[in-house]
Amino acid sequence: MFFKILILVAVFNLNAGAQKHTADSLIQLLEKTLPDSNRVKLQLQLANELYFYKPAVSLQYSTAALQLSRQLKYTKGIAFSLSLSGEALRLTGDYPAALKMQFEALEVRQQMKDTLGEAGSLGFIGVALMELQEYRKALHYLLRANAIWQTQPSNPPGIFALTNTGRSYDFLKMPDSALYYLRLAQEKSKKVKHPQLESFIPTCIGIVYAGIGKKDSALQYFYLALMKSTHSNESINRGRIQQKIAEVHESLYRYDSSIYYARRAFADAERTSQKLVLLETGGLLARLYRAMGKPDSAFFYADISAAMKDSLYGMEKFKQLQLLMLEEQQREQQTVKAQEQFRNRVKYSLLLSATGILLLFSFILLRNNRQKQKAKVKIENAYSGLKAAQQQLIQSEKMASLGELTAGIAHEIQNPLNFVNNFSDVNKELIDELKGELATGNTQQANEIADEIKANAEKIIHHGKRADAIVKGMLQHSRSSSGTKEPTDINALTEEYLRLAYHGLRAKNKSFNATMKTDFDETIGRIKIVPQDIGRVILNLINNAFYAVDEKKKQKSEEYEPAVSVSTRKSGDKVEVRIKDNGNGIPLKIIDKIFHPFFTTKPTGQGTGLGLSLSYDIIKAHGGELKVETKEGEGSEFIIQLPIS
Repeated sequence: MFFKILILVAVFNLNAGAQKHTADSLIQLLEKTLPDSNRVKLQLQLANELYFYKPAVSLQYSTAALQLSRQLKYTKGIAFSLSLSGEALRLTGDYPAALKMQFEALEVRQQMKDTLGEAGSLGFIGVALMELQEYRKALHYLLRANAIWQTQPSNPPGIFALTNTGRSYDFLKMPDSALYYLRLAQEKSKKVKHPQLESFIPTCIGIVYAGIGKKDSALQYFYLALMKSTHSNESINRGRIQQKIAEVHESLYRYDSSIYYARRAFADAERTSQKLVLLETGGLLARLYRAMGKPDSAFFYADISAAMKDSLYGMEKFKQLQLLMLEEQQREQQTVKAQEQFRNRVKYSLLLSATGILLLFSFILLRNNRQKQKAKVKIENAYSGLKAAQQQLIQSEKMASLGELTAGIAHEIQNPLNFVNNFSDVNKELIDELKGELATGNTQQANEIADEIKANAEKIIHHGKRADAIVKGMLQHSRSSSGTKEPTDINALTEEYLRLAYHGLRAKNKSFNATMKTDFDETIGRIKIVPQDIGRVILNLINNAFYAVDEKKKQKSEEYEPAVSVSTRKSGDKVEVRIKDNGNGIPLKIIDKIFHPFFTTKPTGQGTGLGLSLSYDIIKAHGGELKVETKEGEGSEFIIQLPIS
C-alpha cells in the first residue's frame, strides 16, 4: 500500500513549511528505525518530500535507500529508489545520470510487471527528454505512459503525463495537438483537485497561445495560473509562470513589466533549485537589460545563463547522453530480440507438436487403411450437412420474416374481409326487401333499396381490391427477389412494413403495445431499389426494435412507455431511413459483432443471428450503408442510407 500511495504523490509537493515539519518528523523516526524495509520506506518518504526543494539532499536519502534495498534484495524499494534518484538528478541538471536511473527503474518495473510503476517511469523519462529538447523521443515515452494511465481512474500522475504530452507537441510546433491533450488534462483535473495541476495546466495552455501569437489569451491564462499558485501557496510552478509573463511583456516592448516578472521568476527559481528556469530567465534578463542600456546587469545575467547552460547541456554531458541513449536503444533491441526468440521457440514447439500429431495421425491412417474411405465419406457427409444446416438457417431466417409478415397480413386482411362479409349479408337482406316492394308495386321504395344495394356493392368492390392488394404484397414478399430495381415510393414501403410488423407481433402477443411515430420526407419521390429486398431489411429492423422495447417493458416498471419511431429524409444524393427505439440499447462490447453471421443476443430458439447480417448484405448490394447508433440503457437507432440513383 505504501508504494501505491508513493507513486501517486511522487510528482507533487506541499508548501515549504509543511514539508519542513514532515521532513523533521521523518528524520526523527529514521534515527530509531532498524536497517530493514521500513527504513527504506522512511528514506524514500524523505527523498520524496525534499526532491523539488532540496534535490541534492533528496538524492542522499534516495541513494541510501537504493543501497539498503539492494542489500535486502527488496525489489520494490530498488525501483522507487531509482525513480526518485532520477528525479533528483534531473532537478540538479544531471540529465545523463537521471535518465540512467529512470531507464533502470523502468526495466525493474517491467520485470516486476508493475504497470503503474512502469507508467510513472515512462512519464519521468519523457519529461527529462523534453527538457533536453528531444521532443519526439519524449513523445515516444509519454504516449506509452498515457496508454497505461487511460486504463485507470483520473489521477494526478496520469494528468501530468497528458499535460507534458501537450507541451511536447507545442515544442514541435503542433499547437492543435498540444491544445487537444492540454484540454483533455484540464477536463480530467476537475475531478482531481491539486494545487500544482491548477497552475501547471493553464500555464501550458498560455504558452501554446503565446506561440501562435494570441498574446492576450496567453496573458489571461498566465495570470490565472499565477493567481492559483499564489492562492494555494504552491511555489514549484510560480517561477515558470512569471518567466512566461515576462516573455510576453518583452514581446510587447513593456520592458519595465517584463523585468519585474523576470526578476521574481529568477528569485523563485533560485529558491526551488530549478536550473532550467534559471537558464531561460537569466537569458531573458540579459536581453532586457541590454535593450535598456544597462550592460553591467546584462553581463551579470548572461554569465549566469551561460554557466547554467554549460552545467545542463555541456559537451561532456552530451556525450554521456548519447552513450546512454545508445545503450537504451540496444537494450530495447535486445528485449525485442528476446521476445522474437521466445515467439520462435513457441512456434518451433508448436511445429514439433503438430508434426508429432501429424505423424501419429498418419500412422493411424496407415494402420486403418481399410477405414480410410469410410472416414472420407463421413467428412464429406459432415461438410454437406454443415452446408445444408447453414442454408436451412438462412431459409429459417427468411421464413421467420415471412411468418411475421404473414401474421401482420392476416390481421390486416381481416378488416376488408369483414367488410365484404358484412355488406354481402346486408345486400342479401336488402334484395329480399326489394322483392317484397316490387311485389306490392312500391317502386319508389324499391328504387331506394336498389341504391343501397349498389352503394354496398361498391364498398364490397373497394374492400375486395384492398384484400387483393394485401395478398399481392404477401406474394411479392414471399417469392425470390428478381434483383431488378424499380422506382419505389420508400415512404409508402416503410409505412406498410411498419404496420405489418406491428400487427404481426400483436397476433403472437396480444399484450404487446408500443407507441409508433412516423416522420416521412415527402420530397424524396421514388427511388430505384429492389422493393422485396429493402422490404425484408425494413421489416427485420422494425421487428428488432419492437423486440427491444418489449424486453425492456418486461424488466421495467409501469412508468416505462415503449416507443418506436420511423423516419425518412433526403440528404444530398442519399436517402436515409431511420428506425429508432427506446429499448435497452446494445452493449459496446458487442457492437462490432452485430452484423456478423449467426451472432445473436436473443435466447436460443428465438433468433438465428442472420437477420442483421442479411440486411447488411442487401444494403451493401444496393450501394448503400447500414449503421447503428446506440446508448446502453437508452435505446438504439439503425440508419439505412441508400443512393438516390
